[in-house]
Parts: sequence; structure tokens; C-alpha cells
Amino acid sequence: MKKFFSLGRLFLALVFFLMYLPIFYLIYYSFSSGSRMDGFKHFSLVHYQTLFADTRMISIVLNTLIIALLAALISTIIGTSGALAINRAKRSRRQLLVLNNILMVSPDVIIGASFLIFFTFLGVQLGFWSVLLSHIAFCIPIVVLMVLPQVRTMPRSLTDAAYDLGASRWQAFSQVTIPAIAPGIRAGFFMALTYSLDDFAVTFFVTGNGFSTLAVEIYSRARQGIDLEINALSTVMFLVSLVLVFIYSRFSVKGKGAAVK
Repeated sequence: MKKFFSLGRLFLALVFFLMYLPIFYLIYYSFSSGSRMDGFKHFSLVHYQTLFADTRMISIVLNTLIIALLAALISTIIGTSGALAINRAKRSRRQLLVLNNILMVSPDVIIGASFLIFFTFLGVQLGFWSVLLSHIAFCIPIVVLMVLPQVRTMPRSLTDAAYDLGASRWQAFSQVTIPAIAPGIRAGFFMALTYSLDDFAVTFFVTGNGFSTLAVEIYSRARQGIDLEINALSTVMFLVSLVLVFIYSRFSVKGKGAAVK
């Protein structure tokens, strides 16, 4: 038994090593004074200086963050409402879940092409709004899947007790239902934020001239050759991701502590 667990730990360590090795390799070369990843020259912050002096890249980073935050916020509101509505539906619950999951299982290329055809048909100019609407659309099913289990496990007696004590519908919703499903809402928000930040395939189809996100910009620059400014940017984004994960874990611990109390 001990041998089995030791082999399991060894395998897990190997998996994590293979997952993080390319990331740390990329971070390592972001501090090289050279221009390529063919040999580390000497330690330098020149690529970070270039990154923070690149006004176009800073603008793209801001565009990406704004899109991600807005998409996560709006999709969380819509997805939470959708999860509550699906939970109330009895006869059509399975059909609604199937419709919700279509965007989750469909290939990103198909989704991106569909949005492109849709926006072209409506005459919507490709750019900020087309990207934002697309990100909201594919983030909503993610939020629904995160929130719905919390809604299903919430005891109905909580809202019944609130009504018995004279609470209005809004008071029962805001002071009982929302706190009870808050862990799912937080998980849905952070998952939507992550999906929006990382998305490339859908964004590639619906972005227009003069507007870009990080994933599309990095792809465009990578086709022209490896630029260590991208390494510096990836390092910064990796650190931002670590901060987001830390914040989410802190919120999750507090939420579980509050639930126990």
C-alpha cells in the first residue's frame, strides 16, 4: 500500500514538473539580455523595460482585462439567474441543461465562425463589442454549471423560513438565497474571468482591425518569430494569475468558514 502511494506521489510530481517546466523555462529567458531563447546571456530587465514602454501592448493588456472583467461580471449575473430558473423548471430542466451545455462541448472554431457569421449578418462592426458579446455568450454556460449545484443543494426550508418571518421576495433573495449560493457565484465569476482571459479561437474570429486581445496579439507576434518581450509579458500574466488564484482561495476559505458558523 505504501509503495502504491509513493508511486502515485511520484507520478503526480512528474505531471506537475512537465506542466510547469515550460512556464519556468519561459520565465527564465525573460531575464536574459539576449534576443532569442537559444542561450542565456546575462541577467537583465531590458525586456520588462521594453514591455512597459510599449504603449500598444499596454493598450492591448487593458483591452483584455476590461473585456474579461465585463464578460465575467455580466455572465455571472445572467448565469446565476439562469441557474435559478433552470432549478425551478421541472419538466424542461433536462432540455434547458442540454441547450446550456452546447457551447461547452462545441469546438471553439465552430463557435467563433458562428459568431462571425451572426455579427456579419446583423451588420455589427467587429471590435470591442463583438468580442465582449461573444465572451459573455460562452461564459454564461460556465457560470450556470458552477452555480447550479449550489442552488440544488440549498435547502428550500431557508427561503420558506424567511417568508414565514415576514421577508419580502427581494429580502429572501438578497439575504438568504444569494449568501447560500455565493460560493458557486464566486467560482463562476473566476472561471468566466479565466476563460475570457485565455480565449483565442473565438476572439480570433470576432476581433476587428484596430482592436486585439493578448491571446491574438501573442499569436500574431509568435508567427513573426520569438520575441522575449512576450516572455516578459507572460511572466507578468503568470504572476497576476497566481494573485487571482490566491484571492479566490481566500474567498473560498472564508465562505466555508461562514457556512460552518
